[in-house]
Amino acid sequence: MKAKKISRLNYWGLTGLLSLAAIGNLALGELGPDPRDVRINGISYAGSGCSAGSVSQNLSDDAKAFTLLFDSYVAEAGPGMPLSMARKNCQIALDLRFPQGWSYTVFTVDYRGYARLDRGTSGEQVSSYYFQGQPKTGNLKTSYYGPTEKDYQIRDTLGLDALVWSPCGANRALNMKTQVRVSASGSRRALMTIDSIDGELKHVYGIKWRRCQ
Repeated sequence: MKAKKISRLNYWGLTGLLSLAAIGNLALGELGPDPRDVRINGISYAGSGCSAGSVSQNLSDDAKAFTLLFDSYVAEAGPGMPLSMARKNCQIALDLRFPQGWSYTVFTVDYRGYARLDRGTSGEQVSSYYFQGQPKTGNLKTSYYGPTEKDYQIRDTLGLDALVWSPCGANRALNMKTQVRVSASGSRRALMTIDSIDGELKHVYGIKWRRCQ
């Protein structure tokens, strides 16, 4: 059975890189900033799906791309499984340094993972995005229903009503709350991960820009 998609598009990809190289093409009605002025200053994460020692991260030499590899981002439900296993989460804080006079927002985010769901069970991959100290949040969700067994590739595409903009004149952490959760009853089993077949998670974050007024 096909997944029910909410504000998302399927996407096929091979790498686990965050790329800022094309942000100049995403300006709103004006030329974008020089991509060489943008830097990933740091990445931090915490949650039941990304506990200490279970995530590998690599930052490129030019500080414009990183890779996150997840070893234990797995939600599972079924006979003998504790309820705590049915939901796993990871909050990622991305510290970006960007040109003064510009504001940026999350535009697209890509994920890869795996779902194995018996008939009558379900699974969800949910994400929310917000900047530190700002109340507005963009929320996106993709649902899968059993029976199914597949690798999935999905892309968050934030609509105009869900765009979360950074504050002008300030560098603050962009927070990304991600989670997978499954539901099953009786003898049925459900499993869902955020990873690829080889354990690599694809996170490609697009950046959209506008000038501060």
